[in-house]
Amino acid sequence: MADTNTYQAQANELSQKLWAIANELRGQMDASEFKNYILGVIFYRYLSERTEMYMAEILENDGVTYEEAFADDDYRPVVEDWSLSKLGYVIKPENLFRNLIRKITKFENDADKFSVEDFEKAINDLVGSTMGHESNKAFDGLFNDMRLQDARLGETVADRTDMIGRVMVKVSDIDFDLQDSQFDVLGTAYMILIGLFASDAGKKGGEFFTPAGPSRLCATLASLGLDEAKTVGDCTCGSASMLLEVQKHLTTHKVGHFYGQELNATTYNLSRMNMIMHGVDWQNFDIYKGDTLKDDKYGDELKLTVQVCNPPYSLKWSADKKFVDDPRYSGAGKLAPKGQADLAFVEHMIYHMDDSDGRVAVLLPHGVLFRGGAEEVIRKYIIKDLNRLDAVIGLPANLFHGTGIPVCVLVLKSNRNGNSGNILFIDASKEFKAGKNQNVLEQEHIDKIVDAYAKRENIDKFAHVADMSEIIENGYNLNIPRYVDTFEEEEPVDLDAVKAQIKTLDSETKDAIDKAESFMRQLGL
Repeated sequence: MADTNTYQAQANELSQKLWAIANELRGQMDASEFKNYILGVIFYRYLSERTEMYMAEILENDGVTYEEAFADDDYRPVVEDWSLSKLGYVIKPENLFRNLIRKITKFENDADKFSVEDFEKAINDLVGSTMGHESNKAFDGLFNDMRLQDARLGETVADRTDMIGRVMVKVSDIDFDLQDSQFDVLGTAYMILIGLFASDAGKKGGEFFTPAGPSRLCATLASLGLDEAKTVGDCTCGSASMLLEVQKHLTTHKVGHFYGQELNATTYNLSRMNMIMHGVDWQNFDIYKGDTLKDDKYGDELKLTVQVCNPPYSLKWSADKKFVDDPRYSGAGKLAPKGQADLAFVEHMIYHMDDSDGRVAVLLPHGVLFRGGAEEVIRKYIIKDLNRLDAVIGLPANLFHGTGIPVCVLVLKSNRNGNSGNILFIDASKEFKAGKNQNVLEQEHIDKIVDAYAKRENIDKFAHVADMSEIIENGYNLNIPRYVDTFEEEEPVDLDAVKAQIKTLDSETKDAIDKAESFMRQLGL
């Protein structure tokens, strides 16, 4: 199997080609809207080629092709069952991507010519095949945002056919090597492309996408020391990039089941696509659509080994009194304020932590560390009563699409072993590479932070292990400068040298004025 660097290089090259296609063809739509079409076409091709690979494998000993098997009335139900049980869907032979491309480029007559309606039917057939089957949860409504009747694709069916046909041909020209070991190349390219669209769309798209650096940092911190994870969750999963990142940092790369929840319908579809594009079988993930704070789709029983999250910062929520009885929020006796739901997300994650070895890494605005009122009460509850807060890490400003504020990472653990009497503080605000539009958290910065977290020792101007007595003395205020002193003494000022410099400047100024006045007298002014 190719190493990570090779994967990344291939994925970068592939994503740049796809981005070029998007820019060339998007026409009357902006990037945030057109992405639904290009990502949808890529995803359909992926599902089609997975079908062909799987069918070639299981029919090899039968000596028949997928087309031949599907045309046989006795064979067809069998191959459909196989496809549903393994892949979760059925793509009929005539709807395979390569057959649609043949109709676009090599049609034999007008009756055989491609129409956008052929693609629409193929998608409807695919999703329809999952009806009544458990895999419907993964595929239902998955292509809803690829509106093939949208007039902005073209005023007429012929115009829309031309536009979608061009996208499909461009995508077909790219070499996707979909051998099992290569699934992650396409999946990673897909994720990079999502990031490019998010960046291009600004805050509108970026709020659903966590940049690679912070995502990698959270995944590394939350999975440190784990060989595998029974369950991994993200309660505001966006495009699922952080969920998928966790798997890479487990020693065996084994995750029993992924869980996520996402409110935005478009991003909910994108997250499910992204899971499948990374080779996660439909049986091994559940992504729910809904408002996490109001409607906990996980249910009361689900406990998660690893949780990562980048919730919307300082989100307004109802803070309705009925939530005082919600078991996620009832412990603290106070609800997160209406204008800042940040700690409500943290309480949700704590509620779903596995009691034996649950871990959380969550990105939040710095205000959660020091704001008073209800948030102070919740902080105290998390630290004193639950003893779950393990580390507070301050990150640089301007790391995210759409906001320049610096954020922090809270690391929480249900089993803190020998660390239960302290909290680690890390000031990593200077750990970044300056970028044109935003700063970048690179691997060297992540390694430095993770190394300090793992060693849990005092490091001058970078890390401090604060005893609980310090936390209490500070009134449960977790503002990082209270614990990590980054003050740099300025060079002592030589007052005699400053005086001498001022005298010299005064003398030079007087000489210049005298010279100017002399010139003016000579000119009779």
